[in-house]
Amino acid sequence: MSDLFDISGKTALVTGGSRGIGLMIARGYVEAGAKVYISSRKAEVCDEVAAELSKVGTCESIPADLSRDEEVERLAAEIGRREQVLHILVNNAGATWGATTLDHPLAAWDKVMNLNVRSIFLLTQKIGRLSMIPNRFGRVINLASIAGLKGNGPNSQPTIAYNTSKGAIVNFTRALAGEWGPHGVTVNAIAPGFFPSRMTRGTIEKVGVGKLAEHAPLQRIGDDDDLKGAALLFASDAGKHITGQILAVDGGLTAV
Repeated sequence: MSDLFDISGKTALVTGGSRGIGLMIARGYVEAGAKVYISSRKAEVCDEVAAELSKVGTCESIPADLSRDEEVERLAAEIGRREQVLHILVNNAGATWGATTLDHPLAAWDKVMNLNVRSIFLLTQKIGRLSMIPNRFGRVINLASIAGLKGNGPNSQPTIAYNTSKGAIVNFTRALAGEWGPHGVTVNAIAPGFFPSRMTRGTIEKVGVGKLAEHAPLQRIGDDDDLKGAALLFASDAGKHITGQILAVDGGLTAV
C-alpha cells in the first residue's frame, strides 16, 4: 500500500512555495522523497526556505514574479534546462484584495486575475508543452479555495476578485482534465478552507480562530499537516484514476 503513495524520485514544482500553503505542500513532498523546486517572488526568502527544506531532502529555489508573463516563461524554461521531466506541477501562487464590489479598484482586480488565473494558465501551458504531454505523464494540482465554491456571507470580508479567480480555477481544472487525460496527465484541485497564512491573516484577525472553527464539523481550522495527504494523493499513483476533481480540505465547512 505504501508504494501507491511513493513519490520518491519524482520532480515537482510548487509555486508560492516559500510560505503558507505552498510551503506546507513543498515540505510534504520533500519529506516524501521528491526533488522539489519552489518558486516565489522574493528571491532571498525563496533561497532561505529551499536551504531549510534541503536539510530534510532535496529542494531548489527558482525565484520568479509570476505576475509577469516573461517571468512565467523564464521559470518554465529554467525547469526545462534543469530537468528532462517534471512530474508534478502545483499551481499555488496567488493574491487577494479586500474591497467591496463598488469600491474595488480595477487595477487590483487585474492584479488578482493575472496572478491567480492568467499565470496559472500560462505556466501550465508551458510545462505541459515542455514535459508532460511529450512524456505522456503528469500531475497538475491547482490550489483553488472554498471561496471558489461559495459566495461570501453579508458579514464576511469582501473579496470579490479572489472568489471569482478561484471559481475560474475550479473550471480550469475540470476543462484541462478532460483535454489532457488522453495524454496521461491528471488535473485536480485542492480547495483549502481556513489555514494560517499571510493571505488569511486579515480574516482570522477580524473573525477570530474560534469563530471560524465553530462553523466546521471538525471544530478547528487547518494546520501545517492537513494539506500534505491531499497533495500526496493527487501526486502519487494512489490518485492515478482521479482527475478533474475538486477536494475541499476545510474540516467539513462547505458540507454544512
